[in-house]
Amino acid sequence: MPQTPSRPDPDILGRLALFAGLGAGALRDVMAAGRVRTLARGDRIFVQGDPGTTCHVLLSGRVKIQQTGPDGRQSVIAFIGPEGMYGTLAMFLKSGYPGDAVAVLDGRELVWSAETMRGLMLRHPAIALNALAMLGSRLQELQSRLAELSTQRVEDRLARTILRLVEQAGSPSDSGVAVGFPLSRQDLAEMTGTTVFTVSRLLSTWEEQGIIEGGHRQKLVVLDLPGLRALVEPGGRPPPEGA
Repeated sequence: MPQTPSRPDPDILGRLALFAGLGAGALRDVMAAGRVRTLARGDRIFVQGDPGTTCHVLLSGRVKIQQTGPDGRQSVIAFIGPEGMYGTLAMFLKSGYPGDAVAVLDGRELVWSAETMRGLMLRHPAIALNALAMLGSRLQELQSRLAELSTQRVEDRLARTILRLVEQAGSPSDSGVAVGFPLSRQDLAEMTGTTVFTVSRLLSTWEEQGIIEGGHRQKLVVLDLPGLRALVEPGGRPPPEGA
């Protein structure tokens, strides 16, 4: 008989934006209303366009949110790490989930149904107010991403994307700081709005310069973090020819 996954300490919820300001009793109520489930690498957690029926907090592992456009092209919207929330705001959208959620590593998560979450919001109005703030932050983030795509060079966008990933999921390695999950050149191309060819060319150049290592094996290590930052700062290194 399979064992029920252990339930984490409710204090973990107090560190999340949606539950900020809740007291210990309210956090216990929120935790008790959710369920813990395991994720296997490759699991599709929800599908773009489906009604937003669940809210998720990742406890361990890594989840990729990817969106398919009308022309069939895919783009990676975000990578969700431990203590990251996803799918939550979709219950306020008539269009449903804005993308597919796929597990890229084995892990565990907390899940609430949308109906359960609405009930929690009625009992604890601070959750609803926090959700409004999260909607505003998400809109601001979207505007910033659009500005990057329209005003920045491809080299700048790729370097900034790698820096964000290192900040979110970096772990020390023997030679530098490694992004702690499989990351393909296709993923990077989708996140930066360019082609795999361009990403491959830039990563190969940076590998020759000793800035990164292993960009072609779904394993990315930043060897020279100041050098990577210099690529997006005024007076930084010049871009490779043709970038």
